[in-house]
Amino acid sequence: MSPEDILDLGRRVLAGEEPTREEALGVWRLPDRDVPLLLAVTSRVTREKAGAAVDFCAIVNARAGRCSEDCAFCAQSAHHEGAGPLYPLLPPERIVAAAQRARAAGAQRFSLVTAGRGPGKDLAAICAAVEKVIAATGLVVCCSLGFLTEDEARALREAGVSRYHHNLETARSHFGRICSTHGYDDKIATIRIARAGGLEICSGCIVGLGETAEAIVELAFALKELAVDSIPVNFLDPIPGTPLAGSAAPPPLSLLRTLAVFRLVMPEVSIRLAGGREKNLRDLQALALWAGANGLMIGDYLTTPGRPAVMDRRMVEDLGLAVGRR
Repeated sequence: MSPEDILDLGRRVLAGEEPTREEALGVWRLPDRDVPLLLAVTSRVTREKAGAAVDFCAIVNARAGRCSEDCAFCAQSAHHEGAGPLYPLLPPERIVAAAQRARAAGAQRFSLVTAGRGPGKDLAAICAAVEKVIAATGLVVCCSLGFLTEDEARALREAGVSRYHHNLETARSHFGRICSTHGYDDKIATIRIARAGGLEICSGCIVGLGETAEAIVELAFALKELAVDSIPVNFLDPIPGTPLAGSAAPPPLSLLRTLAVFRLVMPEVSIRLAGGREKNLRDLQALALWAGANGLMIGDYLTTPGRPAVMDRRMVEDLGLAVGRR
């Protein structure tokens, strides 16, 4: 793909055309010298198609550890020896307190995340906590609780949950190398159940799981086909004791190209930088907001620390952007 091709692709996306898989693969394979031009294109696509506001969200690890699934990246799996935390569902006052801290830090969204295959016996307590968070903070509340039944999805919506998070994690062609205790179709089924229950869908990935460029493009088009509302992009932070503990981080410029592929394939969707961004993007974090991201997860992640939210706000403002929910 030549510089002229990059500019032409950007014009066509702005005009409403969809890139082909071959064009998306060409974007990912651009040489490093052409990445600045690519970012100029994706920055304009992001601002014109997805808006100039950068959405802040935060999470609470509401139930930690002993997960029955064997996802190779996860410190909370009972199959690994990762040094993740272990505790039952937090009491509602602690969840509300975490939400209040998130709001004070600038978050517009707040998500309850639990380890495990599904909400299980904690569903009623989770719904009660959601109602308390909304009443105390006015935040838009999301949940990430694993696999769902139709009844569980309806109960969450009735409690006030706006959006359900359920990552595909990686492409179907690569998924078998990452997890064996559930399949790709199980994930897609839960996404469809959540949507049928009236919930918006937040589904993304972890970049750096050993996937190929072809797998990244495959994943982008899978998310497009599912018409997800938000795409959280995590970057692998290898955890000691997990099967991926010795993984090498991809170069930051390749991560920017990945964000650019997602943006060009899905120009109007919210794309959110999440876990591992500080360690993997390093000094190029700000450029990720030109590459295609228009959302940030602020504060700490599930088992790894983030950075102070004031740094994220300054980064957004230094780029001439605004913080706000779209």
